[in-house]
Amino acid sequence: MVIKPKIRGFICTNAHPVGCAEHVQEQINYVKEQGELKDAPKNVLVIGASTGYGLASRITAAFGGGAKTLGIFFEKEGTERKTGSAGWYNTAAFQNAADEAGLWSKNINGDAFSNEIKQKAIETIKADLGKVDCIIYSLASPRRTDPNTGEVYSSTLKPIGNAVTTKNLNTSKREIDEVTVEAANQDDIDNTIKVMGGEDWEMWIDALKEADVLAENFKTTAYTYIGKELTWPIYGHATIGKAKEDLDRATAAIKASTSDLNGQAYVSSLNAVVTQASSAIPIMPLYISALFKVMKADGTYEGTIEQIHALFSENLYGETPRFDEGGHLFQNYKELEDDVQARVQAVWDKVDTSSIDELTDYVGYHNEFLRLFGFGIDGVDYSQDVDAVKPIANMID
Repeated sequence: MVIKPKIRGFICTNAHPVGCAEHVQEQINYVKEQGELKDAPKNVLVIGASTGYGLASRITAAFGGGAKTLGIFFEKEGTERKTGSAGWYNTAAFQNAADEAGLWSKNINGDAFSNEIKQKAIETIKADLGKVDCIIYSLASPRRTDPNTGEVYSSTLKPIGNAVTTKNLNTSKREIDEVTVEAANQDDIDNTIKVMGGEDWEMWIDALKEADVLAENFKTTAYTYIGKELTWPIYGHATIGKAKEDLDRATAAIKASTSDLNGQAYVSSLNAVVTQASSAIPIMPLYISALFKVMKADGTYEGTIEQIHALFSENLYGETPRFDEGGHLFQNYKELEDDVQARVQAVWDKVDTSSIDELTDYVGYHNEFLRLFGFGIDGVDYSQDVDAVKPIANMID
């Protein structure tokens, strides 16, 4: 089939297999160009391995450090009539590249919140790796089924205390408008913590430890975005912010429960980038478009793969890791500089529909959004007929 992007609201409902493969290859090429990672992990479990920061982590560990990687994800396979998800095609491309490079790599497709998938991962680790020395937790999901009770929890993106009305970039209409988000109640807060907080991360580590597949001195990190004043009303002082705070609780719990292994647990604070998750959050499309304009002008802009490679080399496996005031590995320090934030605020205050292209890099934002799904990639002929069925090798049934 000939595949063109189908965009509905803030999501793209299809993906291009060739474009996704090229996007993955671009990231692999970047990591290879940086040279070999020092003190890199050897056996890596990536929970949420198919898109965004999780995929970049897998690429960095494998092609930067030669690590064996086990990837967990929940993606949809393509058919003769309908494309698969971008994460499916990303993983197929990663696996092909890993095979060509002689890197051990296996994949599990399923609900990472479930006990079944945790057990499947443990069995694979025992059979093929023995123990893992790095666990990356990079899940983004709107809902979670508690594996022990069967109860389903759904997250919300709401401020706490009062409703918030704020400037917004409506990506469907390509105009600046306002959006009002009603205040959360306690159920909203509790449910969002259940979905996006640290409980499942902690359950993964507990299960791995009980199965004796955690290596001495292992490291684990979950990823967060904290931001500053502009994004706080809907991102920081909000339901999602409370969930992110729960990651800090889980960090302390993991350190305590694995102290006999000298386990090291961190929350890593990363840049605002275009992801499938961030595009759904009010404020973020306009904020990121303004941020791109400022940071690209400074020459400090970093995409997903640049952020993660720097996180591994400078912080997670660096000799002098950088921490923020909250004790997180501080990778987004360039974004949060006072001068950068002041210039983003100036853009925010001034921009209207007529000046979107002049004052922001919305074009760059939109291009990055399309690239998530394999569209707008240089060298790909989108008029060509392509097969939407792309099997993933080394899949654990």
